[in-house]
Amino acid sequence: MENFLAMLQVQLTLFVYLAVGFFIRKRGFITDAMRSGLTNLLIYLLLPCMIFNSFHLDVTFSQLLSAATMLGSAVGLAVFAWFMGYVLFRRFPKGQEMILRYGALVANSSFAGLPVIQSAYGTEGLFYAAVFIIPNRIFMWSAGISLFTEKEKGGWVRNILLNPGIIAVFLGLARMLLRIPLPGFVNTAVANIGNCTTSMSIIIVGSILADVDLRSIFSKGTLYMSFIRLIFLPVVALLVLKAIHFGSLTTAVSVVLTGMPVGSTAAILAEKYGADAGFASKCVFVTTVLSLITIPVLSIFL
Repeated sequence: MENFLAMLQVQLTLFVYLAVGFFIRKRGFITDAMRSGLTNLLIYLLLPCMIFNSFHLDVTFSQLLSAATMLGSAVGLAVFAWFMGYVLFRRFPKGQEMILRYGALVANSSFAGLPVIQSAYGTEGLFYAAVFIIPNRIFMWSAGISLFTEKEKGGWVRNILLNPGIIAVFLGLARMLLRIPLPGFVNTAVANIGNCTTSMSIIIVGSILADVDLRSIFSKGTLYMSFIRLIFLPVVALLVLKAIHFGSLTTAVSVVLTGMPVGSTAAILAEKYGADAGFASKCVFVTTVLSLITIPVLSIFL
């Protein structure tokens, strides 16, 4: 119950940010150009600073071993999600099937997940989360892209290596393992910039959701996607990790990130490659809203 109340507090705080983003978008305070600029600010500065700062700690050998096992579990869960997406969504129309399969594979583990982990589990939890999302980012720019097109201009390897979040992970790991000292004012600046990530990311998500037609969001596809993304996958992760006696914190981080809503990139890629972008936006909206309920409920069992 303590975990539930703590996570509920986190989710309610995020809901306030979500409502603020929704309201100011409806009022016209956030324009398309402004949202695009804020999104770039988040992706290229705020989120990398948050990730980089998560490695600013003295880790023990035990924590490094846990991080390595977490990386392995993240790969395993991603492969399982890929396979289940292929099995579970085969009967949907092609334009929706690729979106549903992408949604099962790619969670919103950066925009929505990292702020939740930081708020609920602190710096150590964020460190494990930064490791956990590495396979998610790799699969997003490889297997995920392949669902929409056989070839991605510029190459998916380059997209992975130049992803700001991945760069921040490798820089943070190098700093932590080599114990590279930085001036105190630099540490403070990076930490403070990273601390803006939580509120800014959820406000942006709220502004995106403000553009969705709320009258037609609940359909067989969106509800089925919500069940798979928010309940089935995290419950499987919970049962497996509990069965193999994974650490309590690493289990909690893995399950929470596995239970995150569909990545907002689903709508972006659908628009770019001619899939059903409206359906993708609805999947993002429904899973994001329902995750405000499912994540605290999942925390009861962590």
